[in-house]
Amino acid sequence: MRNKNSNVQVTKRKFSKCEGVFRSYSDIQLRYAASLEDDDSILEFKCNVVLDDFELDGTYTTDFLITKTSGEILIRECIMRDKISKPMNIKLLDASHRYWINRGISDWGIVTNEET
Repeated sequence: MRNKNSNVQVTKRKFSKCEGVFRSYSDIQLRYAASLEDDDSILEFKCNVVLDDFELDGTYTTDFLITKTSGEILIRECIMRDKISKPMNIKLLDASHRYWINRGISDWGIVTNEET
């Protein structure tokens, strides 16, 4: 999850399961998108989805909105493992989780740069 108005380097790439040009703002996003592309259970994914009427000031985006072939919708937020416990990141992740729960999507998770 990120503030849409932040100024960071972007990597552009084409994936068949992602409409238009995929824009990655982190290595974690790019690697996760590649894993979704290779996963046969994934129908499509959207990246950097704007959170309308978000509870925090600013324009924020969710990293991934994923549709499985079964029709199930998943939300995934990408963050570096060493930054996950910072107070502002905790606040953002909690707000994202509430945002999607309130919209009927309960399969919400975090993707980090380390395996657990």
